[in-house]
Amino acid sequence: MERLSKLIRGLRLPGDMITESDLACAAWPQAVGKRIAAHTRAAKLVRRRLVVEVEDQIWQRQLFVLGYHIVRNLERQLGPEIVEDLEFRVVPRRREPQRAAQSAPALVADEADAIADPVLRGLYKASRTKALA
Repeated sequence: MERLSKLIRGLRLPGDMITESDLACAAWPQAVGKRIAAHTRAAKLVRRRLVVEVEDQIWQRQLFVLGYHIVRNLERQLGPEIVEDLEFRVVPRRREPQRAAQSAPALVADEADAIADPVLRGLYKASRTKALA
C-alpha cells in the first residue's frame, strides 16, 4: 500500500489546496481503525501535534497509552515529520436536535376505504364488526 502523502503528491494539486492538517485528519481513521475512529475525531494539526477529540475520559486515557503506536501508524501513512505528537481532548458528542411530537394525533385511516367496490367494502366492514364483537 502506498503512503497517503505519496499518493496525493502524485495528483499534482496546487500546494495551497490540501494542507498537512487536512492530510493528518484524513489519515486518522485508517491509522487507528474503525472501532476507535467511531469514538474519536481528528480536529486539527497544531505545529506537529494532532489534536483529537474523544468522547470521554476513559477513551482519553486509553488512547494516551496507545499514543506511540498511533503516531507510528500515522508516520507510515503520511511520512515522517508531519505528526510527532497527539493531544486527546474530551469533547462530548453533540445531541441531535429534538423534534416536538405532532400536536394533533393523526387521523386513523380505515383500511376498508382502500376497497374500490362499494359492495365488497360493505361486506368487509360487516365481517370485521362481527369478528371484533
